[in-house]
Amino acid sequence: MSIEAKIAAGSKAVEFIKSGMIVGLGSGSTAECFIQALIESGLNIQAVSSSRTSTELAKRGGIEVVDINSVPRIDITVDGADEIDPLKRMIKGGGGAHVREKILASSSDEMIVIVDNTKLVPSVGTKKLPVEVMFYGSPATRMKIEELGYQGKWRQNPDGTLLISENGNLIYDMHFTSPPKAPEHLHEALINIPGVIDTGFFFNMAGRVIVGYPDGRTEIRR
Repeated sequence: MSIEAKIAAGSKAVEFIKSGMIVGLGSGSTAECFIQALIESGLNIQAVSSSRTSTELAKRGGIEVVDINSVPRIDITVDGADEIDPLKRMIKGGGGAHVREKILASSSDEMIVIVDNTKLVPSVGTKKLPVEVMFYGSPATRMKIEELGYQGKWRQNPDGTLLISENGNLIYDMHFTSPPKAPEHLHEALINIPGVIDTGFFFNMAGRVIVGYPDGRTEIRR
């Protein structure tokens, strides 16, 4: 992956932001490129953030970050993706904030997705699927997930302790040997397991998709 591609996608997304908007800020390295470009634009906006890291970056740059519970609506959310396919189905959650990111996206008039070209896949499920799980009863919840025929592991911090999500839950990273043939059905099966909060599958949420390339080019897919 190329930082130049991420910067190109993030900078292009700023062109769709206007002063006076309420903007949803996603998480991850590509979203951070957008936030930095937004800071440099000098636009007068308010922001709602999906993670502490994005909040701190925006505030340091002089962007007013407000509580999501205090705003009636969000004009545009700009966020990255771990994978996105031609149907604009996505997997997110590499940073562990996918539940908040999904709430932001679903509360917005549009979700603009910014990715570098390495995130484009023929069908979602080439790597892993983050699943947020309540700590209470988590071993039983994990067993029920694995009874669906998938394996994975609890996400850990660099020091080997269990990673705790922005919402105080665990993240179970399901691994695929090949992309699931019906990811929508898999998502439904997973969220029907008691203890599963949500999955990293995002369906029918992406609006415009901005793809950045290492040479600085961008492509907008509608």
